[in-house]
Amino acid sequence: MNWDSLIEAAWQVRGAAYAPYSNFAVGAALLAVDGRVFTGCNVENLSYGLTQCAERVAIGAAVAAGVREFLAVAVVADTGVPISPCGACRQVLAEFGVPRVMLANRDQRLEFGLDELLPRASSGILDRPE
Repeated sequence: MNWDSLIEAAWQVRGAAYAPYSNFAVGAALLAVDGRVFTGCNVENLSYGLTQCAERVAIGAAVAAGVREFLAVAVVADTGVPISPCGACRQVLAEFGVPRVMLANRDQRLEFGLDELLPRASSGILDRPE
């Protein structure tokens, strides 16, 4: 796994973030099993609930290209500690089985398995006893 290139791709796309309300830019880079990298940045909206997070933008770009299998995602922002995906992004990453997550700021990196960030993501409402 070349985290350096994935993190760099996330920093690059972060520059395209549309964040006029929070001034908080986030970038994400998603590595597909075929080696392609799909990137996304946050896209805010005045109706803040309609804001799209960088991770979900990257997933959407990959799905639009017909890709559904992934190895890892890197998420970056200028924060005191590495940024962590919101609950909605964790669930979308789980939907597509993204196994490894790298969270980074300018000084630090934290690597997690998605199951650490969202335990039991594949069980719950759809996993009911008969």
